[in-house]
Amino acid sequence: MLSSLTYRIIGTILLAGAMVQPLNAQDGGSTAYNFLNVTSSAKIYGLGGVNISLVDDDINVIDQNPALLGSEMSNTASVNYMRYLGGSNFAGARYGRSAGERGAWAASIQYFGYGSMKETLPDGSVVGSFSPKDVAFGGTYSHDITSRLRGGIALKALYSGYAEYSAFAIATDLGINYYDSDRDLSLSVVLANLGGQVKRFNQAYDRLPFDVRLGWSQTFGTFPVRFSVTAWNLTKWKLPYFETGDGSNSATAVLKEGFMSNLFRHLVFGADLVAHPNYYISLGYNYKTRTDMSTYSRNFLSGFSLGAGLKVKSFGFGIAFAQPHSGGSTFMLNLGLNIDEIL
Repeated sequence: MLSSLTYRIIGTILLAGAMVQPLNAQDGGSTAYNFLNVTSSAKIYGLGGVNISLVDDDINVIDQNPALLGSEMSNTASVNYMRYLGGSNFAGARYGRSAGERGAWAASIQYFGYGSMKETLPDGSVVGSFSPKDVAFGGTYSHDITSRLRGGIALKALYSGYAEYSAFAIATDLGINYYDSDRDLSLSVVLANLGGQVKRFNQAYDRLPFDVRLGWSQTFGTFPVRFSVTAWNLTKWKLPYFETGDGSNSATAVLKEGFMSNLFRHLVFGADLVAHPNYYISLGYNYKTRTDMSTYSRNFLSGFSLGAGLKVKSFGFGIAFAQPHSGGSTFMLNLGLNIDEIL
């Protein structure tokens, strides 16, 4: 039976979601800071880029759900690198440690660089170049509420620098995870990116991409594959897009906004091989990514992602690959270390 503390924590998360959603639905302002939706975990990226229920010893998975952090990740460190679309390069580091018998904490830094861009005046004349960037400093804490239920909170300080303009924001993630080890069943709820700007670029206010997410992961019997389904973008049901056919001049763009189209654009599917704890292979499918790239240049691989990892003694290595568009591929690399195992 769940304790009164458990009910209070769950109630607080649901209440926060109910309070923040209307604020994000107000007119005016824009949604920025979408780099917050880019995972730092090669394992998660191989599973479609969004997964809040993957119980694993990889400390990078906690950027999806702070409740996935646990004492099993104590004294572990990881660095990550991602070659993203348009010549962008992302990199970061994370460290975690246990806090008492039922708690754990982690600290991280993540850098998002978008390459060099031309700086122009309103009349179009080029006056130089600049390199826009975003930096996220993070702190995470989790606590075991019961033997199967864990709650977590992450606080992120966000700095953005674009030419002579800069901005600063604060974001918070709240998460709950239920894990039944007997059935290898994991269920999660996350409120992602609560918060707002402290310092604006100019007088316009940019909103954070607040989101409510639900997740399920499970294996069945002795079958060595774990299946996952993550529902995201749940603050908005309608996610229409235009299907442009073969991309020719004679093709007419068709608006897709039916029930099934909206439903699947909210879902990310993943499966990973868990036959042995020292290696994995993962496959993901993100229908929203595929339909967002609904152009002549979309190919068969759009929306799919593939990952693999290997653990040798105290060291872990993970890679992931995706090709959202025929003109651009993305690659991610993780290197992890369990410091206790080498001391």
